[in-house]
Amino acid sequence: MDVESKYYMFLVRRQPVVIERGEGTRVWDVDGKEYLDFTSGWAVNNVGHANPVVADAIAEQARTLLQTSNQFYTVPQLKLAEILVENSAMDKVFFCNSGTEANEGAIKLARRYGATRRNGAFEIITALNSFHGRTMMNVAATGQPHYQELFQPIPPGFSHVPFDDIEALKGAVTDRTVAIMLEPVQAEGGVNIPSQGYLQNVRDFCDENELLLIFDEVQTGLGRLGTLFGYESFGVEPDIMALAKGLGGGVPIGAFMAKDDACAFVPGDHGSTFGGNALTCAAAHASTKYLIDNDVPANAKRMGDRIQQGLDAIKAKFDVINEVRGMGCLWGMFFESDVSPAVVGACNDAGLLLNPLRPNAVRLMPPLTVSADEIDQAMERLETGIGNALA
Repeated sequence: MDVESKYYMFLVRRQPVVIERGEGTRVWDVDGKEYLDFTSGWAVNNVGHANPVVADAIAEQARTLLQTSNQFYTVPQLKLAEILVENSAMDKVFFCNSGTEANEGAIKLARRYGATRRNGAFEIITALNSFHGRTMMNVAATGQPHYQELFQPIPPGFSHVPFDDIEALKGAVTDRTVAIMLEPVQAEGGVNIPSQGYLQNVRDFCDENELLLIFDEVQTGLGRLGTLFGYESFGVEPDIMALAKGLGGGVPIGAFMAKDDACAFVPGDHGSTFGGNALTCAAAHASTKYLIDNDVPANAKRMGDRIQQGLDAIKAKFDVINEVRGMGCLWGMFFESDVSPAVVGACNDAGLLLNPLRPNAVRLMPPLTVSADEIDQAMERLETGIGNALA
């Protein structure tokens, strides 16, 4: 911690825990203390920490080939492309290095589509409380003003409407609009789940008005909601989809995918030195194949039901808890006052790692391989933590 304060830019309020190793749902700090990790690297470690299938794929690829650039074909990149396309509603994919790059590529693709097929339309409508990334373009796309206030002027071309309000969305469309960009479930924005029929209404409206529908599935993709891709949980297919986080099983990789009709790029329009890197693609292929072969999304759905039962039981014991909401292995607990820092600290002491989503909210995002016994133990530690924080 002293070294970090000396050398590293102060951009994250870290928890006072130095994690040394992990296995499955559990991690250990440098003092040997064990924790249940219900942050999973911010919804990254979907197949668990140190998954041996992913570790073996990384080791084998590291001994074979690390990097060539996209000037050449490589087998890991194409194996990953095949498994993603064949198991989704999309037709093509491009690999990058992060979720923000995936969203940047999706936005750029939509603008290219508008320039060539929609009379120069370029504006994209996103939702209030959305979060799409940290580049300047994604800061502009994000519907949270506090991310934008100190970075003006931000790139133009975005408008924001309330999430889950189809009439507001319809009213924001102009002849300059090319796309609607939404998270199927707003994760960072508060685990906000749309009402039944909302996303289908958006899909129908986009079809009627020849607009592209972009889903930011950086957090909801790869099993998090209980289906391989989040859109499957709602029965609505996007035209363009952004992926990252859980895609690599722990290594940094992103992707944006599109249906053929939306693929407006031509050679030279986009690129990436490290995008589609052989090592990261090998890891991502192993992780994705593991998710599919072991039906891990179905486990996420079952365990999500168990998490809800546990959170509801805890809510009944503490008046300070206003609400719990979520689906799959993505849940939020909301308090009537700003107690989440104290709750997170007390849960650290009890051996449970949580994400302090808001001053009055915590988020739970365990690995999708979490077991029923681990959830029960996590609920015990959460109840203890809340009790100690409020004492």
